Amino acid sequence: MTKDKPDHASALLINALRFPDTLPGLSLDDWDLLLRIARAKRLLGRLSADLDRLGLLHAIPTGAVNQLRAAHNLVQHRQTVLTWELDRVLWALDGLDVPVVALKGTAYVIAGLPPAAGRFFADLDLLVPFSRIAEVEQRLLERGWLKLRLSPYDDRYYRLWMHEIPPLRHRERESEIDMHHALLPRTSRFGSRLDATWLLERSRAVAGSAAHILGAHDMVLHSLVHLFLEGDPHEGLRLRDLVDATDLLCYFGSEPGFWEDLVPRAKQLRLGRPLYYGLRYARSLCAVEIPAVVLQTAMQDAPRMPVRWLMDWLVPLALLPEHPDHPRRRAALARWLLYLRAHWLRMPPVLLVRHLGYKTWLRMRGVRQSISVTPQDLQQL
Repeated sequence: MTKDKPDHASALLINALRFPDTLPGLSLDDWDLLLRIARAKRLLGRLSADLDRLGLLHAIPTGAVNQLRAAHNLVQHRQTVLTWELDRVLWALDGLDVPVVALKGTAYVIAGLPPAAGRFFADLDLLVPFSRIAEVEQRLLERGWLKLRLSPYDDRYYRLWMHEIPPLRHRERESEIDMHHALLPRTSRFGSRLDATWLLERSRAVAGSAAHILGAHDMVLHSLVHLFLEGDPHEGLRLRDLVDATDLLCYFGSEPGFWEDLVPRAKQLRLGRPLYYGLRYARSLCAVEIPAVVLQTAMQDAPRMPVRWLMDWLVPLALLPEHPDHPRRRAALARWLLYLRAHWLRMPPVLLVRHLGYKTWLRMRGVRQSISVTPQDLQQL
């Protein structure tokens, strides 16, 4: 029966996300497993928010309630800390007349969007025009933020190839900022039309804030970019990103013209392939209702059948949770293959080989490739 346990773990979490009203009926063993895999997938706060919304926290085991409330408190703390950090960044940039777009978790929170429910995020992601990025960085450095200590190679890597400058951290609050000028690395096969100019023109104002958020289509596409164009050999694909995308599709899907313009916008930004995968797995794994005409149009960017079959095998293995006590070799293989795919899409082959070769050489020599700023370092300033 051991061979069925990984599938049971996946079904348990997916059903918990789709049908949180059924959670009071779980056995204690299932609760133990659900809490473990939800924490590993960074979705414990989401379960807490869903049960609280339904008024069902009193109907589940006390031990589970305690863990969910702890997750809720952690999420609330991080959301408070990082929305305040956004406020401080906007204060620091006052007078520069630079448009600032909040991304991902911070955007969901300040705009009151569904993915904000129980959403944990560790740092503040912002988008500004590439032409103003140096000016923005200098102003933040003057107002209390510090550069993380990176090797010259890593600093150059960020500034020459990536879609963001090296992270900044405030000297007192220690909150970290990722300041983007695009949504994908400049070397990415998909990155040529994802600079801030294309996105700022459709950004939306947020009531009560000087920050903007991405337009509805761009917000969905950004979540799918994170899901399908990144990878981690240990974590795999982030189920949390698919949950974000499904929430956004369901929410914005009620807006007039959203579905009709989704595929054309993806094509304009050359993100038809990530959108195809996103719609395919949002429908198959999360049962999102997507208009048939949208699915049919998105099929124009589908890969050839052998690749499609391979992705249908790899994605669920790398995306869905495993039973923590019964890991599978094929899931580890899927995570590793999708990690290689992410790097293949991130850089041209020659640049990729040179980059990985240099990083491997450093690792073999035992050279530290980056140095973080510690609280002790900050106290000495």
